[in-house]
Amino acid sequence: MAVDFKSLIETFGDRRVAVLGDVMLDVYLWGQVKRISPEAPVPVVDVVRQTSCLGGAGNVMRNIATLGGHAFAFGAIGDDAAGKLVGEYLDELGIDGFGMLRDSGRCTTEKRRIIAGNQQLMRVDFENSSEFGDDLRRRVAKPLLELISNGGVDAVIFEDYAKGLLGHDMVDEINRAARSHGIITALDPKPGRLDPVQGITVMKPNRSEAFALAGMPDDGSFERLGEVAGELRKRWNPDYLIISLAAQGMAIFGPDGGCRVIPTRAREVFAVSGAGDAVIATFALSMAAGADPASAAELANLAAGVVVGKVGTAPIMKNELLEAVASAK
Repeated sequence: MAVDFKSLIETFGDRRVAVLGDVMLDVYLWGQVKRISPEAPVPVVDVVRQTSCLGGAGNVMRNIATLGGHAFAFGAIGDDAAGKLVGEYLDELGIDGFGMLRDSGRCTTEKRRIIAGNQQLMRVDFENSSEFGDDLRRRVAKPLLELISNGGVDAVIFEDYAKGLLGHDMVDEINRAARSHGIITALDPKPGRLDPVQGITVMKPNRSEAFALAGMPDDGSFERLGEVAGELRKRWNPDYLIISLAAQGMAIFGPDGGCRVIPTRAREVFAVSGAGDAVIATFALSMAAGADPASAAELANLAAGVVVGKVGTAPIMKNELLEAVASAK
């Protein structure tokens, strides 16, 4: 039976999704290039405005909220100006931030992008990516475990941006607790930082991350992609594995070993930043609302097609997803 995506999206308001991961602040300096610097062969950007928004795991939370869902934020930020802005943006979006801790010993991860016209020229990062201590991880995990045990959440998303918050034991404990309560779990991993966690509902790396996680070289072929998927399923044993393929869409691998490729719906691509965040947010909300994995992936792919048509890290809005569904018929 075909899924009624419009009706599905309208139920997102009843869904509750916790996002645990590396929350950041994205800052954009917008300007124009009119000359080359006399000091070095580089363009001089005349900045005309500055904007900022939630980044990293924060952008996944933002996508949950702009799609109409109820997002819970779990993570740690610095006791600094950037961290204060993160807190203000969570409040503005109606994201429940009781699970966000402030760590005075670290800075809030901040990514500053310099953009001339629609072209990103440079990114400057302020961060501390060393591992968080076990005590802070336990302090972050405790309220989430309580939320799970109290039945206060429908899905949990783990967002690893390799900034040191997520650890194997922490994720494994939360995943086991969630699955024992019938709660959907989703993981967006980064290679090299998190040991395999068994039994996640859905794991969603992009193609380059998938190959790195599997320790295999990418020859560009779809056959090799299938081998990588097999290796990841053996190591991590997720119920479903989704591999984002950028302009080629995404591939979803199910428990039976089968694969379905969903082609991209993007009309024009300005930036792929934020597309993965929209995918995992939409997928988790869709499954929490009762969609089967294939339908959830199809809807998530429509969301990605909208987001890559925007400049900068931008979320998918509920009305935009409804319009994309109407246009896809």
